[in-house]
Amino acid sequence: MKPQRPDVGAEGDLLPPLAGIRVLALEHAVAGPVCTRHLADLGAEVIKIERPDCGDFARHYDDFVFGNSSFFVWLNRAKKSLALDVKGEGASAVLERLVASVDVVVQNLAPGAAARLGLGYDAIASLNPACVLVDISGYGESGPYARKKAYDMLVQAEGGFMSVTGTEDTPARAGISIVDLATGMYAQSAVLAALLRRARSGRGANVKVAMLDALAEWMMHPLYRHAYNQSMVPRFPDNHPAIAPYGLHATQDGSVLFSVQNEREWLLFCRIVLGRPELAACADYATNNARRTHSAALTALIERDFSNKSTSAVTALLDEAGIANGRFNDAKALWNHEQLAARDRWREIGVPGGHTIRALLPPVTFTDVEAVMGDVPELGAHSAEVLRELRFTPAEIDRLYADGTVA
Repeated sequence: MKPQRPDVGAEGDLLPPLAGIRVLALEHAVAGPVCTRHLADLGAEVIKIERPDCGDFARHYDDFVFGNSSFFVWLNRAKKSLALDVKGEGASAVLERLVASVDVVVQNLAPGAAARLGLGYDAIASLNPACVLVDISGYGESGPYARKKAYDMLVQAEGGFMSVTGTEDTPARAGISIVDLATGMYAQSAVLAALLRRARSGRGANVKVAMLDALAEWMMHPLYRHAYNQSMVPRFPDNHPAIAPYGLHATQDGSVLFSVQNEREWLLFCRIVLGRPELAACADYATNNARRTHSAALTALIERDFSNKSTSAVTALLDEAGIANGRFNDAKALWNHEQLAARDRWREIGVPGGHTIRALLPPVTFTDVEAVMGDVPELGAHSAEVLRELRFTPAEIDRLYADGTVA
């Protein structure tokens, strides 16, 4: 097994949890990069292979961050970029040395592409038996959909998510790439589990994560409702099919989102928030089932009361009553959110072009060591460095550059 660095350095300094772990990322777009970005945050050395001519195509999704893609800068900080034509002359030697040197390989290429490059699990295990290979696919490696290409919105539709999102008349996709995010986070979890098992057994693993499977897991509530109650989850844009009151309610100067979860909260809501304790005993609203049946009338009643109150006043009353609530924020409000600022959640990182941007610390934090918040790499910025680490000679490196295999 590849020897691991200890958790404490020579000077007694604590190292990140995955210090000493090396990851080869054959990835593009979102699902694979989500996984490896979080591994990099935890201290893993992530070597990202990109096409020499254009790199990961997510580099060109937009140019909103000083000319860089907002997707790319979000998902690729702290990685090393190796610009390698995987079909070029000499590329197989580079890939073989990389595979032999790493702990983890993550790939989310088109169906069958990794195997055609000689990077199926059998080939990887012959070079590095302790390696963990993560294969990310759209629909899995068998079945009638195995060869189909997939991306986030397609799987949102195929996986039933859009049937429960949107308005009564119009289904809608989620505004962020939830399928890619779910898939990437399941992949990261599997990598950590496989590395833990390897620490005990010395054995590598072939981990497979399909986008459809990740979303289907998240869809189990509507699936169970259909299978065992023969009913479908209705589409409500800003409230709940089973709980009332629930959702977004207009105020004098904006809106606030809250939900009443039980009868104790309903009593407090009527007494403290509305100032109408007698309403709690009204037959139309006395139970959650009754409130759900009369939800439209209840919403109108609540918004009439809120129309004379500011959002701040309503949230203060809801807090006093112990009822969970939140403001309706957009991206601008979240960027300036006082809770993120108060908890020192922002750091600065560099992006291609010499600019500096703010980046959030990852959601999981350790009390004794901070995440590695490295810069976003230029395309091919680490090509020569990686080749030297793989013990290619200067003459061999020059040849790889000269024939265009490396850039």
